[in-house]
Amino acid sequence: MRKELYKAICERLSKLYVTPDGWHRFVEPGEEIPEGWERLIRHIDLWNHNVEFIEQEENWERPAVFVEFKPIKWDAIKTGVEYRAEPVVDLHVVTDWQGSASVGSPFREESLKVFDILDTIHSVLVGMNGETFAEFDLMGSSTNHNHDEIIENIESYVCVALRIS
Repeated sequence: MRKELYKAICERLSKLYVTPDGWHRFVEPGEEIPEGWERLIRHIDLWNHNVEFIEQEENWERPAVFVEFKPIKWDAIKTGVEYRAEPVVDLHVVTDWQGSASVGSPFREESLKVFDILDTIHSVLVGMNGETFAEFDLMGSSTNHNHDEIIENIESYVCVALRIS
């Protein structure tokens, strides 16, 4: 389940682009990417406390998304054969700090674009289904400003998962 879900998240996020005029677009499979469009999410990986050790980490481009699987409690439907769970998956969306978002700040609009990125991510992930998971949906959000030059938003999703032996 985790492998399939992680790959599905990566696939969807890797198809998000920014147009030259700043719009976010999802590129359908087989659709040609127009000249000047850039990938919206520039790095996707599994979570490993990446922002806590950013000075020690290999450089990764931002915006970046790190996928964290929270502990899963499986309920046996048929012991040894079939299990069901509702796992929580945290997406750590890491962006560069663009400056103050205060009223009157010249950086305000640029600083608030991070929330547009979160909305775009949600639009391509909500309702996602696979063979071993279904009903991928948002359950919570938090914003972490405890880092010098970056902002980490954590979007928590939940789904229904099946594990069949």
